[in-house]
Amino acid sequence: MHKFTVVITAEVEADTVEEAALLMYQGISKWPPLQYSVTDESKSTTVLVLDRKTADEFASVDHTADPGNW
Repeated sequence: MHKFTVVITAEVEADTVEEAALLMYQGISKWPPLQYSVTDESKSTTVLVLDRKTADEFASVDHTADPGNW
């Protein structure tokens, strides 16, 4: 098994840093982000943009991919 670091970036309007973080957290549960930055063990970084249909199909087959199970 390999280890990866996954980073999600989104622009959020808020009055404080804490509010921005909470809004981001709420948003992820409602609309999973489709753009990710993934860094592997060798520190190689790749930006991925997921196709919503493909991601939903994968999540329906592999329940570990469903954010509701995280």
